[in-house]
Amino acid sequence: MEPPQGRILVIRGGAIGDFILTLPALAAIRATFPRTEITVLGYPRIAELALLAGVADGLHAIESRGFALFFNPKTGPRLPEAEAAFLAGFDIIISYLYDPDRFFETNVRRVSKAQYIAGPHRPDEVLTLHATDTFLKPLERLAVVDADPVPRVAVQAGRERRRGDGRPVVAVHPGSGSVAKNWPEARWANLLQRLAADTDCGLLMIAGEAEGDRARKLAALWPADRLESAVNEPLIEVAARLAGATVFVGHDSGITHLAAAVGLPGLALWGPTNREVWHPRGGSIRVLDDPAGLEGIKADRVLVELGALLAARKGPQPA
Repeated sequence: MEPPQGRILVIRGGAIGDFILTLPALAAIRATFPRTEITVLGYPRIAELALLAGVADGLHAIESRGFALFFNPKTGPRLPEAEAAFLAGFDIIISYLYDPDRFFETNVRRVSKAQYIAGPHRPDEVLTLHATDTFLKPLERLAVVDADPVPRVAVQAGRERRRGDGRPVVAVHPGSGSVAKNWPEARWANLLQRLAADTDCGLLMIAGEAEGDRARKLAALWPADRLESAVNEPLIEVAARLAGATVFVGHDSGITHLAAAVGLPGLALWGPTNREVWHPRGGSIRVLDDPAGLEGIKADRVLVELGALLAARKGPQPA
């Protein structure tokens, strides 16, 4: 194997969805510089998706006191040696951190001769430019243009987590990072009760730690012998479970973007955020919204849409 030519560091904090929507930027860097070593500085529990997607060679944890000091304008020459040496080892540093006063950038430039490219930590929701396009735009400085804007996470064939009994599986994520983006719990309960009665599908209940109580209450409505739970599991495991499911239902959330990235067909019950900026890309997830907001999305409509998806996947259709 030939040695890598140069090293690029991509710094990305933020939530799950923010990271997934930055994957096209990482993929574009990989495609443009195929022999360059790419490292992600971020939260390992999220950033490990870059390894699964094949767009990074290594990860480094950002949550340390040493890197926190880089945001202090008074740190100056007292920058921590280990973090300074790490940053000095790269030829290009691309940062998507929130750094409005450029304190982090200034301190990085003190210890590294790398070309430094500052990208936005979030898109401007007033504009109609999709988040993935926003995160790709800074790469124009590296002559990266016309990149694929669709996040893709390929779960290796044979590593998908499928039910052993062969039932079709409806994967649901009834939470998100904001209560305002969540479909009412009573609507979820109605949907799941009717699905359980009208189909023989299995259910995969996905939830983060903070959503556990809601997920447990809703999961209790499903027959135990057809139920699987993925509560606070590693994202790589969640990706494998989604890749083995039949259809998906969720909100405007990082898990919905992950479902889209693995190519799972499904529905996103959309709330108050800008659809043009944040919708899942790739075409596998259909956005359901209503002029009245989430309250206007009825369970009957979701059942019809879900039934069509199940029928297209040769699964049972709700009555």
